[in-house]
Amino acid sequence: MASAGSPHTIEFLGHAGHRAAQMMFPRLSAEQIARLDAVGQRRRVDRGEVLVEQGSVAPAFFVVVSGELKMVQQKDGREVPIMMESRPVTLGPGQFTGGANLIAGRSGLARVRVAEPGELLVITADALRRMVQFDAELSDLLLRAFLLRRAHLIATWQGDIVLIGSRHCAATLRAREFLIHNGQPHSYLEIDSDPGVQALLDRFALRVSDIPVLISGNNQVLRNPTNVEIAESLGFKRLLKLEVVRDLVIVGAGPAGLAAAVYGASEGLDVLVLEGNAPGGQAGTSSKIENYLGFPIGVSGEDLARAAWFQAERFGAEIAIPRSVTKLYCERLPYVAELSDGAVVKARTIVIASGVKYRKFDSVGMERFEGVGVYYAATPMEAQLCRDEDVIIMGGGNSAGQAAVFLSRSARSVRILVRGRGLTETMSRYLIGRIEQTPNITLQAFRKVVAAEGQRHLERVQVQDVRTGEIQTLAVRHVFVMTGADPNTSWLRGKVALDEKGFVRTGADLRGDDLAHWPLARAPYILETNVPGVFAVGDVRSGSTKRVAAAVGEGSTSIQLVHRVLSE
Repeated sequence: MASAGSPHTIEFLGHAGHRAAQMMFPRLSAEQIARLDAVGQRRRVDRGEVLVEQGSVAPAFFVVVSGELKMVQQKDGREVPIMMESRPVTLGPGQFTGGANLIAGRSGLARVRVAEPGELLVITADALRRMVQFDAELSDLLLRAFLLRRAHLIATWQGDIVLIGSRHCAATLRAREFLIHNGQPHSYLEIDSDPGVQALLDRFALRVSDIPVLISGNNQVLRNPTNVEIAESLGFKRLLKLEVVRDLVIVGAGPAGLAAAVYGASEGLDVLVLEGNAPGGQAGTSSKIENYLGFPIGVSGEDLARAAWFQAERFGAEIAIPRSVTKLYCERLPYVAELSDGAVVKARTIVIASGVKYRKFDSVGMERFEGVGVYYAATPMEAQLCRDEDVIIMGGGNSAGQAAVFLSRSARSVRILVRGRGLTETMSRYLIGRIEQTPNITLQAFRKVVAAEGQRHLERVQVQDVRTGEIQTLAVRHVFVMTGADPNTSWLRGKVALDEKGFVRTGADLRGDDLAHWPLARAPYILETNVPGVFAVGDVRSGSTKRVAAAVGEGSTSIQLVHRVLSE
């Protein structure tokens, strides 16, 4: 087991931080280092040598046998030590480099430089991935440290990736959501209020019309970048091995897709997950999921998604973000998924886990304010935008209830509008009870928003009583739309059977005409579409229970069926 931490990283911490630092920067025992010796090589290093470059994929995992390493970040052309409890972080004998990025093959957040000459144990990323799959003790120790280090960098970001934007710019919200949901630490500067922004704009010859602007560590400047451009700039849009025929390609990294990835990869399948935006899907935007088994105090959708993402990669699944699938070709094997950039990936089996998206509301003017007063998720970022202001939530499902409770902590008031008579038929009882006990949440039945008005930002809405037609104008700058969802299946039309609402039919729900061209003697499996070896799981599947636990169950169950197909 790991002993007390190195004096370079532990002794300066007070009692409260001691245990956290022990887990974040543990020291391996001689016996643990000996086990790692079997999969690595030793080499001497000199003072000043750079082992890992910030913004690049780490070439290897390094264990300090003797000497000392320091962790720094580049800022304004100079090296700045990564700090913890006001002291620079260094690594001594028995300690090791690396973070969650190492397992994922993404670019690192820090530079690692040799502070004192000595000897290192060098292990490739592939060898490390194999090690964490089969050595339970080292796996727990290393992965816990990796996750804690990344969480520390996110919570106390000390680097120089900067996003400049405005709360009156919808593209700013989109870029911030992409960075946050993909776990990318950054600083955000609000052009309308943060001091010093103008000097930064002048330094890079930027105009207000350029926002959002992303400035990365090497002073690369992106003006109003797409999510794909952000991913490429920060080094986490990985190159795919297009010539490889995968055992399984999973489309979508929500709970169902991530569950399929974890179980598939852990059982030895070559798994590729394609996700167009960020892990977690719709569930990933939930502020708190309180009825998911094993989390008695609840868990945020973002935390659940991030843990599952890392777990899937730990077992060897490859997760490619942002990679949107636009077409599916399943006339013959191997099946082919075409991506938005024209690239194609091949697979023996497919799991469709593309989920759903909140239904856009057709009120007059509503679309114009998406991202600048109209939102489809309630995360800490949106909560910050509407702090001490009045909020409207449209919808009566669990997502609306979770959003109402969460936003009530920071908003002045939260008004839930439903077209029906109340919440009892659409929302879990525990959420209804929570809403009833929260004084700044009110419920208004038989109401809908019919118009939105404002200049650069939403300023007011018109609310109609659906029984009488009476319209009331409310001065509200923030509306959360959670009024049902549509399936992400436009890329599947004409390829697999869909129901009248666009959800994917599977198993016993397939009708006679759906199976007119079914080529096998057996009937489709329970989660199988009308194309052999193509499955649908989670919210995208017709008749599925729209709950996180149900999606996880379907994702894991699909792997048993994938194995059957691969053995046929």
